[in-house]
Amino acid sequence: AITTRDFTQAERELVRSMKKRPISYRVAKDAIALIINKNNPDSMLTVRQVKDILTGKITSWQEINPKSKLKELSLTFDNKNSSTVRFALDSICKGEPLAGKNIYAQGTNEKVIDYVAATPGAIGVIGASWIGNENDSTNMSFSDRVKVVAMSRDGVATAANSYQPYQAYIALDYYPFTRYVYAMDISSRTGLARAFSNFLSTDKGQLIVLKAGMMPTTQQVVIKPVKITE
Repeated sequence: AITTRDFTQAERELVRSMKKRPISYRVAKDAIALIINKNNPDSMLTVRQVKDILTGKITSWQEINPKSKLKELSLTFDNKNSSTVRFALDSICKGEPLAGKNIYAQGTNEKVIDYVAATPGAIGVIGASWIGNENDSTNMSFSDRVKVVAMSRDGVATAANSYQPYQAYIALDYYPFTRYVYAMDISSRTGLARAFSNFLSTDKGQLIVLKAGMMPTTQQVVIKPVKITE
């Protein structure tokens, strides 16, 4: 299985009781992105604001920006049992329940993007690898159908302290909402599953991870600052 969490202790014990060996390792580092409608000007948020939105303490855009022309805020995920919802509960809400209203499940990640693109006041919560620009072979830009929120850990979000889920910012932990992707394997040493999970850690497998918009974890990556001048 490819998952965004490791085996629990109970799962490891269960696998061992089946006379099998639970093996897991990190194959990628991913991020959870927040997306908003293209016409929404409020594209920078703090971690605290996101928690308050998820838990229902903030319910309108005017609570974030009194000058906003948008009013009610709606929140949407792919589905209620997804790893994205689990991340929101465990890593952002820290155990607090999600808001009781104006929160929706679209069924798929593609439909999350469709909903946000059509709904001015919406925020979509989605894996960052789903919002890459399909026309950009370098995978250095996001979908032009929506805006990607820049996140800040500080009390006030500014251009200087807010980061979007670009791969370099994921690797350097500048972007706050990141998670690891695991290959979990209980197959035999010679099985196809073991061969596939091993492939993911090779140069070619990690290149696929990189092209998918995530950060490789088993191969060295060099990050270089670049200054662009006209």
